[in-house]
Amino acid sequence: MIYCVEDDQGIRDLMIYTLNASGFESKGFVSGEELWEALAEELPELILLDIMLPGDDGISILKMLKSRPDTAGIPVIMASAKGTEFDKVIGLDLGADDYLAKPFGMMEMVARVRAVLRRSGAEKPRENTLRNGEICLNDGDHSVQAAGEDVRLTLKEYELLRMFLQDPGRVYTRDQILNTVWGIDYIGESRTVDVHIGTLRSKLKSCGSYIETVRGIGYKMEKRS
Repeated sequence: MIYCVEDDQGIRDLMIYTLNASGFESKGFVSGEELWEALAEELPELILLDIMLPGDDGISILKMLKSRPDTAGIPVIMASAKGTEFDKVIGLDLGADDYLAKPFGMMEMVARVRAVLRRSGAEKPRENTLRNGEICLNDGDHSVQAAGEDVRLTLKEYELLRMFLQDPGRVYTRDQILNTVWGIDYIGESRTVDVHIGTLRSKLKSCGSYIETVRGIGYKMEKRS
């Protein structure tokens, strides 16, 4: 299920029609209020979220989505007629998975949806467990534990941690992290990486120190036994 939050009925109807015709199931909503009502009934695989909405705008809704344990892991693609770099960076820093600048083609939208779902693991569940020191990540149920405590992460934080756990000790540049976690076609600022590293460290608490800054290069995860 894909939720489309768009106040322009013509655009919303076209988005829903295209997604349904492409093999997805989708529902449309005019505002954040309608979205929250729907989320209480069913959680979607992905949300397409316009920035300019009546009532709470898309940025405010994104903040609330990422602050709630039940919705923090839902991938979100932001859309805005503004098309400004500021809006794009703000949305991505807050946890959005991709950004569509209006006007966008419907086939471009479908391609972005498929790419985000693929990166999120929705198309092909993984079942392995990765460990390093007191950190344990289980791809089977998408869970993370640090020092024996459950840790709730956003999708991008989870993918960051997974990347580090796959090869502890390896140094990643910011560009490598952007390409690995945000997708090879992502174009943005490396500050996005720094923001997400900071929130990941904070959520891992004492284990956050595993992630080290390599001055002038990027980041690595210290290998622990």
